[in-house]
Amino acid sequence: MTQIELPQGLIRAPSLDGPHAGYMPGFGNDFESEALPGALPQGMNSPQRCNYGLYGEQLSGTAFTAPGHQNERTWCYRIRPSVRHTHRFQRIEMPYWKSAPCIDPEIVSLGQYRWDPVAVPDEALDWISGMRTMTTAGDVNIQTGMASHIYLVTRSMRDEYFYSADGELLIVPQEGRLRFCTELGVIDLEPHEIALIPRGLVYRVEVLEGPARGFVCENYGQKFALPGRGPIGANCMANRRDFKVPVAAFEDREVPSTVTVKWCGQFHRTEIGHSPLDVVAWHGNYAPVKYDLRTYCPVGAVLFDHPDPSIFTVLTAPSGVEGTANIDFVLFRERWLVAENTFRPPWYHKNVMSELMGNIYGTYDAKPKGFAPGGMSLHNCMLPHGPDRNAFERASAVELKPEKLDETMSFMFETRFPQHLTPFAAQAGHLQEDYIDCWASLEKKFDGTPGVK
Repeated sequence: MTQIELPQGLIRAPSLDGPHAGYMPGFGNDFESEALPGALPQGMNSPQRCNYGLYGEQLSGTAFTAPGHQNERTWCYRIRPSVRHTHRFQRIEMPYWKSAPCIDPEIVSLGQYRWDPVAVPDEALDWISGMRTMTTAGDVNIQTGMASHIYLVTRSMRDEYFYSADGELLIVPQEGRLRFCTELGVIDLEPHEIALIPRGLVYRVEVLEGPARGFVCENYGQKFALPGRGPIGANCMANRRDFKVPVAAFEDREVPSTVTVKWCGQFHRTEIGHSPLDVVAWHGNYAPVKYDLRTYCPVGAVLFDHPDPSIFTVLTAPSGVEGTANIDFVLFRERWLVAENTFRPPWYHKNVMSELMGNIYGTYDAKPKGFAPGGMSLHNCMLPHGPDRNAFERASAVELKPEKLDETMSFMFETRFPQHLTPFAAQAGHLQEDYIDCWASLEKKFDGTPGVK
C-alpha cells in the first residue's frame, strides 16, 4: 500500500484513484477506514491491547440510549487518548462570534432585511477570528435553534486546532478554497460544495486558495439528516451516494499546539505539546461529510401551480414538533420552469419559519437586482415578503414557454425560531437601508370589475 503525505506530515489512508480519491460515499452509513494496515480491530470495539500501541476511544454524537436509527458514534484508534489533547483552559474573547440568545434591546430584528456582501479585509483572519455572526435563534444552552455566520478567512491555522461543543457546522463556501484537516480525515471544500462538521470533532482549517468567504449555519439542535421524500419516492433531491466522507488520516508531530473549544457560547483555549489529529483508524457513523450541490436533483411542477419551496430541501434538522424543523437547508439552483397559466416566481407569503437566504452565485429570480453573490437577506417569522415589482410585472406578463433558470444558486437557512440580528449585522455598514422599499411601487390593480387585469 502507498501512503499519501499531505501538508504538515498528515498521513492518509490509501484510496482508489479518481475524482473522489480520499473519500467514501454515503450519508449516515457505518464506515471504516485505517491509515495503517491492521490498525482497525475486527469483530470488536475495545480489545485489551490495540495494534501499534494505539488507544481505543468512542466519540458519541447522541445519547447512548438513542433509538438505533438515530444512534451515532464512532470508535477511534489514536496515538494518545483525547484527555491528553486538552490541559488547563483559559477563557478568551471572540467578539464577532455570537451565540443565542443574543438579543440587543436597541436593535430592531422585526423587519425584512438584506445585506451586501461583506468585503474580506486585508488583516490576517483564521477560521475562528474570521467568523462574523449575523443572526441567532433559540438558546445554545438548551440545545435548540441556530446561528448564521459569514466566514472571512485569509490565513491558515498552523498548529492551531478547534472544536465546538455547541453544535454541528454546515459550511457553504462562496469564494476561495479551504481544507479541513479533521480527526477522522481531510475534506477539501470549494464553492458549489457544502460540508458538515460534527459537534465535538477537532480540526484545523487551511487556506488552499484565498481569500475565502462563505456562510455557516451553526446547528444547536438535532443533527442534520436527509428529509423524507414522501410521495416523491426513493430518488431525486439529495441522494446518499453523493455525500463523501473522508478516509482516515493522522499526524504524529511533537510540536507546541493550541486547541480552542467553543462551549455554551464561550471560547476557551488550552496548550498542548503535540498535534491532536492522531486517529490512525476509525469506524462508525459519526463523521464529517461533504456534498456537491451540483448533484442535487430538483423536482417541480410539470403542469401548473408553484409548489412549496420545501421540495428543495437538501438537509433538515428536526425539532420536537413533527414536520416543523429546527433548521431546513434549502437550495435554489438551475432548473427548468414549465408550469402553464402559473405565476412562476415565489409567491407572496407569510411564514411561521424565519428565512435567511444567501446567494452563492448568479441572480435570484424573485429579486433580480440588489441581491449580489455573497449577500444575504432575512425575512423573519410572520413577516410578508415576495417578488419586487419588476419581478412581479415580468412574471405576470411573460409568455409562458419553457424557460430555464440558469447561472443561479442561492440557499436558505430556515428555522422555526425568530432570528435576532447581531450588532455586526445591524451596524457594520453592509445593511441595505433601502431594501424594504423594493415593494413600495407595487400598485393597486383592483377596480371592482371582473376579469383578469
